[in-house]
Amino acid sequence: MKMYVFYCSNSLDQEDLTRCARGQQGDELRAISLPCSGKVNTPYLVKAFEAGADGVIVVTCKQDECRHLEGNLRAQKRVQAVDSLLEEVGLGRGRIAVVQRNEAGVEQIIREIEEFCTKVRTMSRSCAAISTIPGSNDPSTSNAHDHQEIAP
Repeated sequence: MKMYVFYCSNSLDQEDLTRCARGQQGDELRAISLPCSGKVNTPYLVKAFEAGADGVIVVTCKQDECRHLEGNLRAQKRVQAVDSLLEEVGLGRGRIAVVQRNEAGVEQIIREIEEFCTKVRTMSRSCAAISTIPGSNDPSTSNAHDHQEIAP
């Protein structure tokens, strides 16, 4: 299973995601660092699915604690839009989610990522993936984001 994790670098770091990846045996976890979760845009999220992602997670900072004012709110709205789009194209809802940091910190984020991966793993993959648009690239190859592939 292939999962993309777009994460706010103020909420999570590469070491934390490496710990999470160890628990996802047999899964490919691609991590894309963002200066703010609000920088993730709808085309990047869609391109993750075009590149074969089974699921996408966007990790945001705590509510009302975004350094860029409303970045986490923008990320939430974009995730909701892509979730609706996935339903429209026949993949169904629930393959994309927001994990918002709270008082429990990194452990809560890792737990929610693991739970989301388990949920997506159980979902039927009976629908064909979104057709790749000619000329579109894997979102992890963009120069705008720091990309790391994490092997368990």
